[in-house]
Amino acid sequence: MLKKESLLKGTIILAAAALVARFLGLFQRIPLDYMLGNEGNIAFTNANQVYMIVLMIATAGFPSAISKMVSERYALGRPDEAQRIYRAGLLFGLIAGFVLAIALYVLAPLYGAISKEPGSVLAIRAIAPALLFFPLVAMMRGYFQGRQMMSVGGTSQIVEQFARVILGLLLGWLVLELGWGDRWAAAAITFGSVFGGIAAFAVMLRFARKLKKQDASSRKPARRMSAEASAALRPSFSSPSAKTQSGTLTNRGIYKEILSMSIPSLVTSMSINVLLLFDVMLFNRLTGNFYTLVESKAVAADYGIKAISLAGIPPILAIALGSSIIPIISSAFSLKNMDEVRRQASMVMRIVCFTGVPVALLLTVASFSVTGLLFAGPSGSGPVAALSAAAILQITMMTSNSIIYGMGKPKLSMTHTLIGLGLKVAVSIALGPFLGIYGLIIGSAVCFIVVTMLNLRSINGIVKLQVLGARWVPYIAAVALSALAGWGAELGVLSLTSTWANKLSYLLAAIAAAAVVGGLYVVLLLMLRVIRPEDVTALPRPLRGPFNKLLRVFQRAGA
Repeated sequence: MLKKESLLKGTIILAAAALVARFLGLFQRIPLDYMLGNEGNIAFTNANQVYMIVLMIATAGFPSAISKMVSERYALGRPDEAQRIYRAGLLFGLIAGFVLAIALYVLAPLYGAISKEPGSVLAIRAIAPALLFFPLVAMMRGYFQGRQMMSVGGTSQIVEQFARVILGLLLGWLVLELGWGDRWAAAAITFGSVFGGIAAFAVMLRFARKLKKQDASSRKPARRMSAEASAALRPSFSSPSAKTQSGTLTNRGIYKEILSMSIPSLVTSMSINVLLLFDVMLFNRLTGNFYTLVESKAVAADYGIKAISLAGIPPILAIALGSSIIPIISSAFSLKNMDEVRRQASMVMRIVCFTGVPVALLLTVASFSVTGLLFAGPSGSGPVAALSAAAILQITMMTSNSIIYGMGKPKLSMTHTLIGLGLKVAVSIALGPFLGIYGLIIGSAVCFIVVTMLNLRSINGIVKLQVLGARWVPYIAAVALSALAGWGAELGVLSLTSTWANKLSYLLAAIAAAAVVGGLYVVLLLMLRVIRPEDVTALPRPLRGPFNKLLRVFQRAGA
């Protein structure tokens, strides 16, 4: 039986699914460093980045809007309207996916000309058919999230990644064995996304049929307003734009309501992918004066295969939290329950500070060992460290965007995001010719900082966040000391094992750095009283007991 999940449980489910999916994606990129040369790796990166942008355009921000609207309709006891919204989203995804799949295939040579990477054309065309499936899958995931059934989307995400990674790599290996070269191999591996789309669609269809039967057999009155979200009433529901004069919800009204919310959401959700696409598409043009041709190929390949994939791990929790928090904050905000909005928003920001930062720290200070261990060599560890450090700022930007969206102010976050993207472009153009890839990463970091600051200013104008307060200074001290100690541990182990086999040396150094960063970080948070009993109650149940015991130990020691 499909059941609703709370914010914490839903977040854990989505975070776990995203983590598994991310590691499977990383597993795909690791063999690429061994299988393909620079040209093949660049082709794979370009194909995936341009595909992600087109996919987001194909869904037009509908999934988040559908999640919000479905949640609110069910709260009002209007399941028929929720179903019409769902069907309208599926129709849009079907048509948009078909049109954009053809457009991506036809316009692939244009991208190759702009990026000065003609070898990417074949891979881009190979991934285009995946657009026939993923817009539909995204709409269905949005619907299930609106019903607060996060495990459904998480399950489909994991199945999708297994099919994409395993079948894509097998097909790429077969193409290499046939001697067709890097370009065809990269295309074959990207075609794995088509297999992933088919698998994810099959999973979502299965759950959709199960939920349909469950709804049909439910004994609850179809229009009874649920207690859990009766607060979700919003003025837009009675808007004449969504209904005819007779009160019937029309597709035209649905699309108008969705687009009013989804276009701002689309801009904010696309921001990371736009940044990365900007970097890989214009890399040769922006850094041509800094690198030789050979250096440029090597750096671009390392950035796409290593830095982007590793730096994508720390924000996983923020992505999951954002998906889970939107309907909950939306419900509380519509009731004018500002205490609950403040509590939920503050808790989310606190969670991402405590949990997202140490992973980014580890990848920053131990980038040399982690990169050398996972990939063919440690080349590219510098960009890995820089982009992982920037991920700390990315986490706060993404989380604050979700909070603003839940408060019904999507245009505000869109405006802030556009300002940040403009600064990204300006800084990258200014610094790229002089600092190479680091100039582009600095541009991204500036974007994250500015958007976060603008978001927090706007949120505090509505409700005063209570994230850490006076605890910010000891928190920053804990972060800095942990990072410094982890970096020292990595250098020490690398020095002691310099005559050993490279992979073994990298493994031991990475383990040492992880142990020091993770262990010291937790100890300092407790010792400096950054984590308090009320923070522990927000942790998953298996972690509460150990943390409560540690808290008591440090409290006795402090006394």
